[in-house]
Order: sequence, then C-alpha cells, then structure tokens
Amino acid sequence: MRSSLRPGQTDWPPVQRAGLRVLALALALGGAALWPGVQAGQGAAAAVPAAASPGAREGAGLSVAEARAAAERILKAVQTRDPNLRFAQFSPELQAISSPAMVADTMRTQPKLLGWTLLSVRGGLASTTVEASLRTSDGVRDLFMVLDREGRLSGYHFDLTDAKASRVAADFVRELSRGHFISARSYLALPLQEELTPATLQAKWQQLQRSTGNFVKVVRVIEASRSEDSQLVLVNTEFNRVTDNLFVILNTNNEIIGVDFPKDPNPPQPAANPAR
Repeated sequence: MRSSLRPGQTDWPPVQRAGLRVLALALALGGAALWPGVQAGQGAAAAVPAAASPGAREGAGLSVAEARAAAERILKAVQTRDPNLRFAQFSPELQAISSPAMVADTMRTQPKLLGWTLLSVRGGLASTTVEASLRTSDGVRDLFMVLDREGRLSGYHFDLTDAKASRVAADFVRELSRGHFISARSYLALPLQEELTPATLQAKWQQLQRSTGNFVKVVRVIEASRSEDSQLVLVNTEFNRVTDNLFVILNTNNEIIGVDFPKDPNPPQPAANPAR
C-alpha cells in the first residue's frame, strides 16, 4: 500500500517493487486533471487566474501596487539575508512550521541575491502571485511568489523547467529529510501547494518515518517512465530500518504534481549469518 499526496485522488494500485508496472502507472496518471481547468503540462503562471479588472476587486486579494510593494519587501529581506525580517513576512501557516533560526539555516545554503525585476502580477480571490526574475550569484532564476491578502508570503515556486527531473525529485526528498518543509513545498506546482501546506508535508514525512526509521540517504534516483505530459521518478531512499522507493510525478515544467509514500514499506531484511 502507498500513501498519495495528490488531493482528491485515491491510493494508486499496487506496484511491484521492481518497477515492472511503473510505465502503465505513469500513463494512467498522464491525463488526470490536477486542478479545475488546469492540466499537468501547464506552467506555474498558468495555474493562477489573471488579475481582476478595476472595480471588480471586492473580496479579492491585493491590488497590483500592493502586491508589487509586498514583493519588493520580501526580496529585500532575502537580499539582506535578515532571517528575522524574512520570518516576519511569512504567513501564519508558514510561521507555524518554521522559525528565524530555520530561516537563517536555509539562507546559508542559498546563492546571494544581487538584484531582481518584477515581471507580472496575477490576482485571485484569496491570494496574489507575483513573478520575478532574480539575478543571483548562481545566475538568473525565475520565481513565483504567492502572497496572502495581507501581503505575506504563503508559498513560492522556482521555474525549474530546464533542470533534470531526477535532480528536482531528489532535492525535494532531501529538503523533507532536513525538516525544511517550506523549501520542500516550493518544488510542488502552485495548484498542489494550494492543497498541501508545509504542516501536511511534515505530518506525512513523520508518519512515514514511524514505519521506516529515520532518513539516512538517497541511494539512487531513476527516471522510470514518461508520458505526454508527466514523468515518474523513483527516489530509492535508505532509512534506518528499510530501503524503499518514493514515487514523485512531475509535469513537463518539472513541477511536482504528485508524491507517493509507501504505507507498508519493504520489511527489514534479515542479517547475514555470522562467519564460522
């Protein structure tokens, strides 16, 4: 049995551990709608409705000016590497799963932010998404920031279209293993982030480790199969008690649209008989 992190989806059918039925599984998932009106191949920007016209903002999120100002404040905190200010800009949901010390730890692993350009603002009923092009010490990266009605950061996603799917899946699992659930969530497509909070990811990961033991390392990553609009990656992961596969499904933009944890992990293998 496996535990799926795809909201509204039932558990996948049993899959042989050797992966012989992986291709059929991926093809079966290929045409599934991920969000009302959104298909797997669409990018993060397409997942958010276009900004409402003037005069239609009653009950909506931020205005364009408010969203741009909030995004500028958030990026300035990243540039100055101020963990306390960065934490203060988190939504309550993100603050509940983080701390200034955790933010500081994450910042130490990130490239320096040298500058940025705000590209677009897309408004929704409860959130607003701002797209920005970041100039970092590692090059240019496109970022989507999701802001709540108070202008606080409630989620984000980097454009990883040009990355290897295996690298994205492995980095996602490693962020989970470090307890960086906000960073791990950033690998999810924005529609999936709407359903899966960092607290949900934390609960699922902790539930998994109650059966498997603590995370040890990623053993290997296999790009198992690909359909027209999705790809299945197996992350073979060693825990204290067992080694098992975590299934990660990505769309054509390398956004994670589904994660599947084993409910009944492989049983521990018996120890070898001592030499006589």
